[in-house]
Amino acid sequence: MLMCLMAIASHGQSKVYVTRDISPESLVKIYEALGVEAKGRVAVKISTGEGSNPNYLKPELIKDLVFKVDGTIVECNTAYGSGPGNERDERNTSANHWQVIERHGFLEYFPVDIMDEYDEIRIPVKDQKNIKYDIVGGHIANYDFMIALNHFKGHPMGGYGGALKNLSIGCASSNGKAYIHSAGKMEKLDMSKLWTPEYIGNQDGFLESMAAAAQAVVNYFEKQDGIIYISVMNNMSIDCDCVDHPAPVKLDDYGILASTDPVALDQACVDIINQQKVTATNDPTDLLNRIDKQHGIHTIEWAEKIGLGSRIYTLISIDQ
Repeated sequence: MLMCLMAIASHGQSKVYVTRDISPESLVKIYEALGVEAKGRVAVKISTGEGSNPNYLKPELIKDLVFKVDGTIVECNTAYGSGPGNERDERNTSANHWQVIERHGFLEYFPVDIMDEYDEIRIPVKDQKNIKYDIVGGHIANYDFMIALNHFKGHPMGGYGGALKNLSIGCASSNGKAYIHSAGKMEKLDMSKLWTPEYIGNQDGFLESMAAAAQAVVNYFEKQDGIIYISVMNNMSIDCDCVDHPAPVKLDDYGILASTDPVALDQACVDIINQQKVTATNDPTDLLNRIDKQHGIHTIEWAEKIGLGSRIYTLISIDQ
């Protein structure tokens, strides 16, 4: 799939930059390759990771980029808990989330903002097939520019997690996460109902809701100073950073990719996984099966269909 898309993309409009070096210096280099200046009040959207999950993007890796753009790390609370006795590892309340953020080392380097700590707002969505609006952390209004700094990996429900998930589920408040996961059925989080078949039985509706919510966030920042997307392909478990005890990593680290098109970026990351060969240290089988089982590619397909970006791209190496 990768070579086919790249061949077509030589005449396309979306560029995806790549470096095989995963380092603070290369994060800055690939940001500069995009040629888009992060200006104004810059939000750097990451996942701070469940307290017992080791795979999140480490502060030491991202610090040079965040310092360069004078950014603030932004997050939102989750829509789930891990059960009694695991409160120190949860991010479902701001109090618990702040403890995890501190323990994972982010406060040592950066200002951090839990965007839905105090309130949430609704922003318009263009595609209203499943959701009529996007419910995001209210502090999103404090920022002019966003860097969606994504950790590419698997995801139990979405199949994979990349730029589109970080924009949608990642920027959604706890209520917003419930709204997206339920494909518009649940506007206010109700843990007794959220994970029941009645509310999560529409898998494609969930994936389409993610695409629509991602587009809402993109449109929000495009009306201001802008938004860009960077994905780090390291520590790629089949489980997301939101899983408290993820499955072991079976893939070698690959590199860093960046684009001004989130659809092209996610497609490029998925294509790279599709092209991986099974070796003694590298096995993409489980991740590819997870993506197929959850129909994860549909998020990308739907995002292209609603006009968020293009699956056709040119892959450009910035390595010398």
